[in-house]
Amino acid sequence: MLQPVAQGKLPVPAGKSGCPINMSIELLGDRWSLIVLRDIMFGGSTHFRELLNASIEGIASNILASRLTKLVDAGLLTRHDDPSHRQKVAYHLTEASIQLVPVLAQLAAWGARWLDTTPELTVRAELLAAGGPPLWERFMTELRATHLEGAAVPTDGVLAELTAAYHEATAEHAR
Repeated sequence: MLQPVAQGKLPVPAGKSGCPINMSIELLGDRWSLIVLRDIMFGGSTHFRELLNASIEGIASNILASRLTKLVDAGLLTRHDDPSHRQKVAYHLTEASIQLVPVLAQLAAWGARWLDTTPELTVRAELLAAGGPPLWERFMTELRATHLEGAAVPTDGVLAELTAAYHEATAEHAR
């Protein structure tokens, strides 16, 4: 049963308690939801096939479909028909999911600090941590333009910087 939706609140099922941490974990705490949001946010993927093929964790197609539906229903993604192909659908971040950037940045920084991660997959976390709130705000502004307003992804924006650093770290690791 969905909880009553207050102005500016997401339409999600009532949680085991009204605790904000509990409610957030119930919505985002499964194995894949944050990964799907990460791949849309940091990977630039917006189509099902892109998300499936780009998943370094190897998400199954049925799980991806389930998570996309869950995230759309919860108001974290929007789903739009793609005019380039009648069977294609594009998924876009909403304001609520864009505002997860600081949470993901902090989670990534914590993981980079305390867990045995790989350098090429850690470089973006380190850049986000080093850039702090000013970089996060720039990135959220960029995401709003591309996901909410339909602007093209800038070639000189935060996503481009993070992607270039990832590719550089990947090339160094391959040597």
